[in-house]
Amino acid sequence: MKEKIEESIGKIRPFLQRDGGNIEFIDYVDGVVKVKLQGACGSCPMSMMTLKMGVERQLKQDIPEIKEVVAV
Repeated sequence: MKEKIEESIGKIRPFLQRDGGNIEFIDYVDGVVKVKLQGACGSCPMSMMTLKMGVERQLKQDIPEIKEVVAV
């Protein structure tokens, strides 16, 4: 599962890096993916929208078992 998550995050990472940010996969437990937004994404007021509308949507599309993505 962790490989699938890393692969899916790899699709999103270039977009975040282009804006000065990044994302790190932390853990996966019971359908919940934990990630850490870094750089510009860590302090951006729009980071929750990025997390839910970008990261979570992509991960759920690629991996239906995922229920939620949360920032830690």
